[in-house]
Amino acid sequence: MSSHAILTAEDHRDLRVRSEAAADLGDAVMGCLTFPDEFRRVQGEFPILFRLNPERDSFTALAMFGLEDGENLFLGESGWTATYRPLALSIQPFLVGRDASGDGPGQVHIDMASPRIAHSDADGVRVFDEDGQPTPYLEQVASMLGELDEGYRASAAFFDALKRHQLLQPMAFEVPVEGGATNRLVGYHAIDEERLRSLDSVALAELHEAGHLMPIFMALASLGHLATLARRKVQRMDRG
Repeated sequence: MSSHAILTAEDHRDLRVRSEAAADLGDAVMGCLTFPDEFRRVQGEFPILFRLNPERDSFTALAMFGLEDGENLFLGESGWTATYRPLALSIQPFLVGRDASGDGPGQVHIDMASPRIAHSDADGVRVFDEDGQPTPYLEQVASMLGELDEGYRASAAFFDALKRHQLLQPMAFEVPVEGGATNRLVGYHAIDEERLRSLDSVALAELHEAGHLMPIFMALASLGHLATLARRKVQRMDRG
């Protein structure tokens, strides 16, 4: 269970956080949320797929690290093996909190039940210094939280445009595994390249002027990394 608290120097002056990547710290996940302004950084190494929330009839974007639940093919014995670590992972165990209306200014919260909370002075990175001032680590986290929060809140228009122009299609990806079996990734959507090519100049101009065209291209280009996931999965299986 989570235990969220507003981060303050008064309550958390001696707090230390384990910032490294490890399975037992919560990084054994097949993907994490991302947002259009992060797509350029994400697409260099990870596929960007979309998942529909049928209750809300809305999509979220995901940077994919694996092909099944709990599988992170970019997490090795030495930690994170990719060059870029998406913001939604990098900010853990911190999050942005707001009042009940959801419209007030964001505050830095922390999940005190997270395995990233260090319980020894020898582990982790300090959040506040001895004078109660934010450490460079906390300042970096706060900057990432701000970017993440702004990106999420601004992404609704992007997803609305994808739906309006019918640019998302259900996809399936299959990886042959040992014994002739197949690992099948389903339940996700991807950018429909044929539909994108069919848009007229007016629709393309609208997407460009709204700043949506570039992240669409980034998400489309990222699909080549599905093969990267397949290759990493086979290599991991071969190593046993």
